[in-house]
Amino acid sequence: MQRLSNEVCSHEGFHDSGGPDSWHRQSLSSLGEMAGVIDEVLDRLRRAGYSLSEVFGIRLALEEAIVNAIRHGHRQDSSKEVEVSFRVTDAMMLAEVRDQGPGFDPDRVPDPLAEENLEREGGRGMHLMRAYMSWVRYNETGNCVTMCKRRARPGA
Repeated sequence: MQRLSNEVCSHEGFHDSGGPDSWHRQSLSSLGEMAGVIDEVLDRLRRAGYSLSEVFGIRLALEEAIVNAIRHGHRQDSSKEVEVSFRVTDAMMLAEVRDQGPGFDPDRVPDPLAEENLEREGGRGMHLMRAYMSWVRYNETGNCVTMCKRRARPGA
C-alpha cells in the first residue's frame, strides 16, 4: 500500500490556481451530513463532463472513505470532524478524507476476496475504493486517505 507523509497528504505537486478547479473543503461529523458533501462533488463532476460510470465509481469510493472515517476513525463520536477536500479538473478528481482518529495500518486489513474472508464483515470498502479509483494512498498514521480518479479519454 502506498503511503504519504503525515505533513503532506495530497496537495503537494498540485498547483492551486484558485479557479473553478481549485481545492474545496468541507467538514462533517455525522453520516447524515455526508449527502451534502457528496452532492457538491457530483455536481462538479457532472459540470466537468465526467461519464456516468466515472461519477458512479467516485461516489462509491468517496462514500466508503467517509463512512470508514466516521464509523472506524471516530467510532461515531459526533464531537470529532472529518475533513473532506476535493478538486475536480478536466483531467482528474482528487479527494482527501481525514479524520481525527488514531489511524490504522491498511496493510493489516484482510483481503475481502480471500476464501476465508468472504463472509467476514469489513474490508470491502477499501477494496471498492481501490477498484474504482486510479490510485488510493494513506498517510503514515492511517487517518487520511487520498484518492485520485484519472479521467478516461473521451471515446476511449
